[in-house]
Amino acid sequence: MELKQELPTNWKTRFFTVWIGQAFSLFGSGLVQFVLVWWLTIETGSATVLAGATLVAMLPMILLGPIAGPLIDRWNRRAIMIVADGIIALATLWLIAMFSIGAAQVWHVYAVLLIRAAAGAFHMPSMEASTTLMVPKEHLSRVGGLNQTLQGLISIVSPALGALLLGLFELRAALAVDVITALVAILPLFFIAIPQPPRREPHAAEGKPSFAGDMRAGLRYVWSWPGLRAVIFMAMLLNFLVNPAFSLLPLLVKNRLAGDAGVLAGMESLFGVGVIVGGLLLSVWGGFKRRVLTSMTALIGMGIGVSAIGLTSSSAIWLAIAAMFLVGAMQSMVNGPLFAVLQAVVAPDMQGRVLALLMSAATAMSPLSLLVAGPIADALGVQVWYLAGGLACGLMGLAGFFIPAIVHIEDNHTEACASPAAATPSALAES
Repeated sequence: MELKQELPTNWKTRFFTVWIGQAFSLFGSGLVQFVLVWWLTIETGSATVLAGATLVAMLPMILLGPIAGPLIDRWNRRAIMIVADGIIALATLWLIAMFSIGAAQVWHVYAVLLIRAAAGAFHMPSMEASTTLMVPKEHLSRVGGLNQTLQGLISIVSPALGALLLGLFELRAALAVDVITALVAILPLFFIAIPQPPRREPHAAEGKPSFAGDMRAGLRYVWSWPGLRAVIFMAMLLNFLVNPAFSLLPLLVKNRLAGDAGVLAGMESLFGVGVIVGGLLLSVWGGFKRRVLTSMTALIGMGIGVSAIGLTSSSAIWLAIAAMFLVGAMQSMVNGPLFAVLQAVVAPDMQGRVLALLMSAATAMSPLSLLVAGPIADALGVQVWYLAGGLACGLMGLAGFFIPAIVHIEDNHTEACASPAAATPSALAES
């Protein structure tokens, strides 16, 4: 059962005007991420400093996700996106000033990375939740495919553009691009309204609405939906097993494949190309009618690709490069339909909480897995993470076809919608 929605005939113009602005902002963010990590590398040459930067960029989503969700569902989502992009621009301007007066230090970069990540913890779920109210449900998988394509383009273009700008101009000029792209993202939001989901009036027994009550309602909503519980568990386990593999990719290339920087660059580039191709295919095709089956099929394909990388030897580097392309393509086709499922069936005034909880839970696995990845890789070899991650992807994708809670995730949310803390399925039609 999906939520009914009535949208204006010009929904494409309205949505894609906002989407294009946000795409510029994401490109700017990717560029700044590359530039700042490179500066840290040149200035310190410390793996500990770089690991700290990664952790700083992860923590806000992990810690703020459960808090951000209820606020996103309470506050004006357009205002959240404007403020978040504005904070990111101001933080970058402050860092530009620090570099201008020659006072920039590592902690300044850490502070900006932390601020940007904190703003992103509010911005990303707000945009995803707003998409639900701006795009007809039958096109959500295609929009998900476009989002995956965009991520692939960013992974390829942002580092290249960042390197080019650093070669031609001072670091401050590269940072200034981020300020400009943030303003490009903000401008359309002043002229295009973002629909707000109606909030259900609480029952007398529930008392006055509160932040804590909203948070509990979100947790109850997720827990009462068997399919969503299963998806969150899968996302957490896969992040724990697969993320370390790709964090250790340079070691795999050097030690097992006997490759050089060119091989590593080729594998990373082909991954980005795969993400783009998979996203484009999904945006044209739209996936199977039951969206989750598209994700489960792609998860099996992703498992094959990850395992192939771990099994490849130095005599067949081409196979590892081709497998990276497959993993990128399948990743797009796993993520796009799953987000479309949530956008199509989660109650509108619960979307901020559900999406933020999902992102927070999945992201939390990355630092935990990185703590154990090094010692296990040193003892057993880097490839063990690829074999474990690939096996997990394949088995979970296959199991998904036989687990009713997952196969019928678009149907078994009814109990969650019936929760006294959730909006009714007809709420969207009233907006």
